[in-house]
Amino acid sequence: MEKIVIYEKRTCTTCRQVHAALVERGVDLEAVDYYVDPIPKPKLKELLAKAGLSPRELVRTNEPIFKTLGLDTRAASDEELIDLMVRHPDLIQRPIVERGDRAILARPAEKLALLFESRG
Repeated sequence: MEKIVIYEKRTCTTCRQVHAALVERGVDLEAVDYYVDPIPKPKLKELLAKAGLSPRELVRTNEPIFKTLGLDTRAASDEELIDLMVRHPDLIQRPIVERGDRAILARPAEKLALLFESRG
């Protein structure tokens, strides 16, 4: 059985729901609290590629740091957004669940099912 990794914030309700669903499935699970163990830039890029997401799609726009950094009033390059997400984990949507060569942003928690669908 392949290992599944969940990148989460332990206090996040959706993260707790997804974590519980994975435990219930009995999968080989590794949980990474990216506030304690930050996601390195190469890994964040890998997760984005696996999920087919742009950096902008992974940014939490409702966080105070988003406005503090002026991201609400200016365009930022993908590279800058990735650098900012690495430095400011509050900017990263969560949870991200990785399984082999796939990853998803499991928000809402029901999206978790996408990781277990067969690939046609």
